[in-house]
Amino acid sequence: MPGENLISRRVTALLVYGRPPLVFAAMLCAVSVMWWRSPVVYTLGVVLLFISMTFDLVDGWFAARYRPDSPMGHLAERIMDKLVYSIIFPVIAVGVMWRLVFILEGHTRGELLHAIFILILCITVLVRDSFAAFMRGFALRQGQEPEMREFTRLRTAVAAPVAFLLYAHAFYVPEGPPSWVYFWISWLGNLPLRLLFVIEIVFLVINLGSIAGYCRKYGTYCLDELCLENEMLRRKILTFFPNSLTVMNAMMGILSVFFAYQGRIREAYLILIGATLFDKLDGAVARRLGLTEPPEETDQPRKISLGALLDDLADGVSFCIVPAWIFYIVISSVDAPLVNRIPLGWIAIFYAAMGVLRLIYFTLDKSPIPGFFKGLPTPAAALLVVSPLLILEQARMDASGTFVFWGVFCSGLMMFTAILMNIYPIRYLHYGRFMNRNPLFASIMMLLGVAFVFTPYFGHFCFTCMFIYLLSPLVTWRIRPEIAARET
Repeated sequence: MPGENLISRRVTALLVYGRPPLVFAAMLCAVSVMWWRSPVVYTLGVVLLFISMTFDLVDGWFAARYRPDSPMGHLAERIMDKLVYSIIFPVIAVGVMWRLVFILEGHTRGELLHAIFILILCITVLVRDSFAAFMRGFALRQGQEPEMREFTRLRTAVAAPVAFLLYAHAFYVPEGPPSWVYFWISWLGNLPLRLLFVIEIVFLVINLGSIAGYCRKYGTYCLDELCLENEMLRRKILTFFPNSLTVMNAMMGILSVFFAYQGRIREAYLILIGATLFDKLDGAVARRLGLTEPPEETDQPRKISLGALLDDLADGVSFCIVPAWIFYIVISSVDAPLVNRIPLGWIAIFYAAMGVLRLIYFTLDKSPIPGFFKGLPTPAAALLVVSPLLILEQARMDASGTFVFWGVFCSGLMMFTAILMNIYPIRYLHYGRFMNRNPLFASIMMLLGVAFVFTPYFGHFCFTCMFIYLLSPLVTWRIRPEIAARET
């Protein structure tokens, strides 16, 4: 065996198997920091975790380059991931609580909310890893070879940098040694909560999407084992997946109100976007699983199913009540005589009632147009009316006098959108299916959204996108329904 190739294989083994000792050493440093509050030990722990993160990002490339088609290599990489995350994420959860009690004296409600959110995030990561291991193992027992390159590996690529960032933030010790290493680490330890929330919400959505991806890939084998060719039982089990996504839609809406109460309007909007994604996914999953059509042995299918009622209830919460609630929270906090004379409560009630009326019409409509909505759909209306609230909040943070204008504008937009939702002759294209048919456009919009979310112009970007969709019927009415209804 050539000496160069032998060295490369040894380097690969070091990268794959060297992460657990580094992470375990970082955990010991974290325990020491909580006990003695030593900046030097804190710096050492962050450096060890940074090396582990670097190993995690490059070990896959080395394994593919120097140990191709090695089942042991892929299995070892997954086991090391599971071991590393089982150590580091519980440590981060404890560290955030320690920082809240012993470092941040007189902490705010926003910091307490962040600590609770970190706890939920860490639990989600561990649940996802256990669920993924179970689904892969069951598929292997059924003779199905797992895919080596999966979309769900995106979660693994993001998990190590997020763990490093949260570790540096949780165990940050002020007044460290005057070195350039500590200077850069202290910058990470003092990142604003707004930025941390954005990163953590994106990471949470990726983990939930990874769980859904494993259900889609390997769920069939579990159903074959459970149902024993009983199609009715199989159908009842399958309905759990779209219904779970529907419940997540409603939970995301309620969570966005919780963030809005804390003054985190940007985070509330991001979570509302997550609610629209779950609303898109539950319909797509139901159609893919064949649940939108009644079972063949049913003589008289029900006109309204439980799934449809649950979907309408979730949409009513997330896209009718929640936007009205957020509008009232934000605008009522504006201290301006002109804005204070606006009947904010009645406007919020009017919007929510008109949104519910639109959902009732959508459910009872006997002549739907495939691929189109009659009237502005409630998810698009919710994103439209909340987006200028981001601009208002940014103007208030910048001490700009334009926040009075935006307060009046948001009030008028709420009433206009509420009416537009119920003008049924106007046809709006199904935006989710349009994105599925145009993946390049979807990727460009996603990249632009990620770029703008870290700037003061995120609200302007969102409002521009939704305003273009508002005017889209001027162009999209020419599209034939059979083309608009295509999923891909």
